[in-house]
Amino acid sequence: MTRPLLEESRVHPAARAALGGGHGDLIREVEAAVAAHPVVVVGMAMNPFPRKARRLLDAAGIPYHYLEYGSYFSQWRPRLALKLWSGWSTFPMIFVRGVLIGGADDLARLDLPALKTGTVQPLAAA
Repeated sequence: MTRPLLEESRVHPAARAALGGGHGDLIREVEAAVAAHPVVVVGMAMNPFPRKARRLLDAAGIPYHYLEYGSYFSQWRPRLALKLWSGWSTFPMIFVRGVLIGGADDLARLDLPALKTGTVQPLAAA
């Protein structure tokens, strides 16, 4: 996946140091959860879409690990770091067997019974 990024030559040296270190501990926490659990939902409070994803997984009997980072009124900077890291601009971020499949609507398009048995490939529809 290639995303457009600002060229290094166009970033002032004083700004460069701030670009790389933002909330690395949070990113490592999500990476560790993704490595340890078959299904991970990363969400935020007060957002209906993480709740929708969790309901879909609960209804299908699929166990998952849930991480929640703030609400609309708090922790926006750490969530921004997750968005920049993953390239996914909304919550939830759903990982299946280490692969970011997208959000709640992408999860709804998967064959959840097959996901439960491990036979479906975690690919979101376009």
